Amino acid sequence: MLRLYRFWLLALLIHPGLSAALGDTSCQQPKGWDARCLRQAYARPPAEWPHPHVADGVVWRELGPWTSLPAHAVNTAQAALGERLFADPRLSQSNLVACISCHRPNHGFADAQAVSSGHQGRLGKRNAPTLLGAAHQRELFWDGRAATLEAQALGPLAHPDEMAIPLDQLPAKLSTLDGYPTAFVSAFGDGSISLIRIASALAAYQRTLRPPETAFDRFATGDTTALDDRALLGLHLFRTKGRCMTCHHGPLMSDGEYHNLGLTYYGREYEDLGRHAITGKTEDVGRFRTPTLRQVGNSGPWMHNGLFRTLRGVLNMYNAGMPRPKPATPEQAADPKFPVTSPLLEPLSLDNTELEALEAFLHAL
Repeated sequence: MLRLYRFWLLALLIHPGLSAALGDTSCQQPKGWDARCLRQAYARPPAEWPHPHVADGVVWRELGPWTSLPAHAVNTAQAALGERLFADPRLSQSNLVACISCHRPNHGFADAQAVSSGHQGRLGKRNAPTLLGAAHQRELFWDGRAATLEAQALGPLAHPDEMAIPLDQLPAKLSTLDGYPTAFVSAFGDGSISLIRIASALAAYQRTLRPPETAFDRFATGDTTALDDRALLGLHLFRTKGRCMTCHHGPLMSDGEYHNLGLTYYGREYEDLGRHAITGKTEDVGRFRTPTLRQVGNSGPWMHNGLFRTLRGVLNMYNAGMPRPKPATPEQAADPKFPVTSPLLEPLSLDNTELEALEAFLHAL
C-alpha cells in the first residue's frame, strides 16, 4: 500500500496536470492559476476531465457538445407552417403580438426585456426564457406546467397578458387569412384548421430550434484552442470551485429540476411562488426549473423575473450563496409557506479574477 502511495505521489510531481484531472486544485499556484496545467488537464475528452464538485447526493451528467444530443425528427412541412405561425401577430387578439415578439431569434430566442409586453401593453410576471433546446426539456415554463411543446404552445396564445386570443376563435380566424388553408394542406394533407394542428405545427418548429455551435462545443470535440486561457479557467471553476454542475450539467446544462434560489420575494413586490402554484406542495414554494445555459450570454436579463441585468450580477449572487430569507415575525416563523433557500447552495469564495473567468466561460456557451 505504501509503495502504491509513493507511485501516485511521484506521478503527481512529474505530471502536475494529473492532479487537476483528479479534481483537486493543484493548478492553483500562489500567484494565480497555472494555464499550462489546466490545458494539460483538459486536453483529454470530456469523460476524462477533472471530476466536478457537486453537492452530496447529486447525480450529474458529463458536459458535452450540443451535437451529442439527437435531433428530433420533424415533418418539414409542419415545421415550416409552425415557423410562419410563430412569426405572425395575427394569432393574437390585437393582431400586434406574435410568439417572435417575446422569443427573438437574434437574442437567443429569449426576450431582451425583464418581462415581456403583451396584449394592450400588459406586462407579464416572468422572463421569457430561450426556446433553444426546448425540445430536450422534460417540462416547459419556469414552473413546469406544460409536459409537451404542444401544450406549451397554446399557453401564451390564450393568456390575457400575452396574445389573449380566445382559442375557440383562432382556427376560424386563420381559415380567413391569406394562404393558411393551403399551408395546412401541405402540412397535414387537408385544409382543416384546428387547435391541435396549430399546436402541432408550432411544436414542430420549436423542435428545430437547436443552439448554434459555440466555442465550448468546438473545445469539447477536440479543438483545444477554442477556449482562451480565461474561458478555460472558467470551465474549470464551473466544474469545481463554482459547484455549477450541481444543477447545470449534461449537454443541455440543466438538471431539469426545480430549486429555490432565495428569490421568491415572499410577501413583497415581485412575489412569485413558482412551482407551488402548479403542485400545491409547500416544499415547492419558490422553486423554479433550472434553465439551460446554452446561449446564456445572449439571452439576458436573467432569472425567472428578469431582475438581473448583467451576468456578473448573477454570479455575484451565487458567489454569496444566494439570499436566505429569515422569518422576521412569529407569524412568518409559523407560516408553512415561508420559503426556504435550497441547501444545495453555499458561498463560493470566488475572487474577482475567478468571477471574470467564469463569466468568460458562460459567454462561450
